[in-house]
Amino acid sequence: MTFPFRSLSRRGTRPAQADGSGAPAEPLLGAALVVLTVLVTLKDWAPGTQAGLWAAWCVPLVVALLALRLRGRRLGFVVVALLVTAALWAQGGDWGARVLAGLGSAAFIGAFFVALSTLRAAAETSLAIRACGQYLAEQPPGRRYLALTLGGQAFSVLLNYGSIALLGSLSVASSEKESDPEIRFHRRRRMLLAIQRGFVSVLPWSPLSFSVAITGALLPTAPYKATVLPAMVTGLIVAGTGWAMDQIFKPRLAHAPVRHAPEGGPGAVLPLLGLLALLGLPVWLLHVAFEVRVVGAVLLVVPLLALGWVLLQAGPRGAWGRMGRFAALELPRYRPELTLLMMAGYIGTAGAGLIAPHVAEFAPVIAALPGPLILALLVWFIPVTGQLGMNPILGVTLLFPLLSSAEAMGVSPVALFIAITAGWALSGITSPFTATTLLTGSFAGKSALHVGLKWNGAYALVTGTLLTLWAVGFGLWA
Repeated sequence: MTFPFRSLSRRGTRPAQADGSGAPAEPLLGAALVVLTVLVTLKDWAPGTQAGLWAAWCVPLVVALLALRLRGRRLGFVVVALLVTAALWAQGGDWGARVLAGLGSAAFIGAFFVALSTLRAAAETSLAIRACGQYLAEQPPGRRYLALTLGGQAFSVLLNYGSIALLGSLSVASSEKESDPEIRFHRRRRMLLAIQRGFVSVLPWSPLSFSVAITGALLPTAPYKATVLPAMVTGLIVAGTGWAMDQIFKPRLAHAPVRHAPEGGPGAVLPLLGLLALLGLPVWLLHVAFEVRVVGAVLLVVPLLALGWVLLQAGPRGAWGRMGRFAALELPRYRPELTLLMMAGYIGTAGAGLIAPHVAEFAPVIAALPGPLILALLVWFIPVTGQLGMNPILGVTLLFPLLSSAEAMGVSPVALFIAITAGWALSGITSPFTATTLLTGSFAGKSALHVGLKWNGAYALVTGTLLTLWAVGFGLWA
């Protein structure tokens, strides 16, 4: 993901202008995004209704409304999408099908983002969630890194990139209590890295992550119930390597830090665990019982859970007002992120048809490569292109149509899933253009390039090597 999470500030978890002051309401855009999300959800739950086709045709309207107030680089993505469409038309052939496939990809990405935003909006006003984050951030040095890594994983499932904003702001506030500048620097650095690495460790397996959603959509023969356990091993490698390196390479301090007891007790984490159960159990049961895609279950369960949460917080009358403000005020503020993500999906899916004729001569070379080597290259493809500024969604959707089928490459679809999502996690920790490094750098007072390569460079090399061995080993075994 290559967008800065603008909507959550460094100073807290409430969105900027949460009351809508200074930002005009855009009910038409909000309504269009809600309709898009409903149609994409119906595509999985009522496939005979042609909802997927209607969702695809909603995309031009949504993008036009998004583009009305865009400037600069974000608007450039819309221009590129139009150029890709014109090039496909000029190319001829079955260009309409490619455009429709691109629109379908953009519709799914936009709907998935909106669904996740509902849960994030509900969590931002929860005092229990903030108290839980405060408790994790104030753990003593001996267990702080592990607590923030595990907490970062749990918060990431619920809040996505908002987890870094929430825990990052609390960690900075906690480190400011330390008067020694040396201790304060190391404490802040280690806390922020624990949060960042905890976040990326859920990308390979969380059904609410874009890496799982996009890769799973491209690999329908690798259902979530088949990928979740090996993907959790990927997450364990990412998180475990970070914890091990933090313990091995602890900074040597001139003075011993003063320890403070954390506010609250272990009970502070119970609301978070309860929410994870309320989220994970229905998603899993729907996925298994109805054999619907896990993203289809997420699109249904997440908004309903968010609605129930808001009802508990504000009551029926207050919840109705919150829903209206969310659609008309909060969703439009995600305009840059939505535009980038939806256009990345469209450009990657539709644009692959333009690239295919030019790389056809390389197809025999790719087909001749051993399956394990292809898996190893896939692990590194996304982080390498991430250094060049390519969004993982764009990179994966461009690359995937150019690959032979998993069977033709001599690997299982699950092994392909493991390799791609492992590379996605590596990109999230190293690319200076991703939201994770941008957010971490903003809290640390460092550039994203500094965080991605200097703070995480050695970690990425070690983790990448382990992930490559894991992906190749799984491919040989599966």
